Amino acid sequence: MKYELHLTHLYGNLLNTYSDIGNILTLQYYAKQMDTHITPEVVSLDQQFDPDSTDLVLFGGGQDLEQKVVSDDIQAKKDAIIRYIEADGPMLAVCGGYQLLGEYYVGADGTKIKGIHALDHRTETQENNRFIGDIKIKNAETGQIYHGFENHNGMTFLGKGERPLGQVIEGHGNNGQDGTEGAIHKNTFCTYFHGPVLARNGELAKRLLITALKRKYPDADLSAAEALEIKPTY
Repeated sequence: MKYELHLTHLYGNLLNTYSDIGNILTLQYYAKQMDTHITPEVVSLDQQFDPDSTDLVLFGGGQDLEQKVVSDDIQAKKDAIIRYIEADGPMLAVCGGYQLLGEYYVGADGTKIKGIHALDHRTETQENNRFIGDIKIKNAETGQIYHGFENHNGMTFLGKGERPLGQVIEGHGNNGQDGTEGAIHKNTFCTYFHGPVLARNGELAKRLLITALKRKYPDADLSAAEALEIKPTY
């Protein structure tokens, strides 16, 4: 392989309720077609996150119990994660990971769970309701349509420096009110899409990989990778 990428799976042993490991497999599948080898590593409780040795981050979702445990532990990694994000490090955060990057989220039992405020969103709870079902959104920058499945109690409201991953065409999205789904800040991409998201949306996987490669290999000719054709899977 011509290129090497080191992928950090944040709390991959705890936050993998929604088959987020499938996102790693999808990234590896497309990376191989770009002459790139991805080495994944789980960084979990009481382990350091090194922003300087990481090329790509996946931060998945879990149940409230696991997310409370992670909320306590991740405060020690807060500064390093924020440094990585602000240095344009690419990241995909799904559901619980998305919520924990924000200021806080309120669990189903009403408990406020502290995030790391790397991004400026907050997540409130719904009483006796969840957003469940197929969802379709359109990314304003690329015009690409993303398909997925959502299943979340949380209602997320974006803040300063954030733009949505897409505008909702079908489904509920972040909060069922403002027509947004997910968030983008620098090279961090957040979503409530499960299933996993990249298996159905190869263009987003390609975007993450190209971003990581350009950041690590700024002088490389990546024209072949950028020309890789992604066939729809939906």
